[in-house]
Amino acid sequence: MTGELYRRYAEGRARKSPVIRNCVKAFVTGGTICALGEALRRGFLALGASRDTAGLLVAGTLIVLTALFTGLGIYDKLARHAGGGTLVPITGFANSVAAEAVDSKPEGYVAGVGTKIFSIAGPVILYGTAAGTLFGVIYWFVIRFR
Repeated sequence: MTGELYRRYAEGRARKSPVIRNCVKAFVTGGTICALGEALRRGFLALGASRDTAGLLVAGTLIVLTALFTGLGIYDKLARHAGGGTLVPITGFANSVAAEAVDSKPEGYVAGVGTKIFSIAGPVILYGTAAGTLFGVIYWFVIRFR
């Protein structure tokens, strides 16, 4: 069987993806996560936290909840149902770190969790830090020599 013949065969057998339904699910799920974050922010503000502190508390709370739900297997079920909606940056990042820790735990805390926990998130941390530094230097030069 040639590559072209196989491609046509596979396309004919493939189940069509319900794109609109998947996009709506992702939108609603991501929006719900963001709405939860906003509700948390308002709650922290009502408790007397400053705007900056409330933002930090929301980020920390979302990270802890995501890690907890990942460890319990709840987040994976949600992600299978909602798709890309669970990739709201802070929760998606927390899930990638926590999922690696859960998956590598049978190999031990040092050889498993310790060495593999950042295998997915590591490049994001590395290149995010490098890009932030580069943009900071560029910004500094622009402001300094203006």
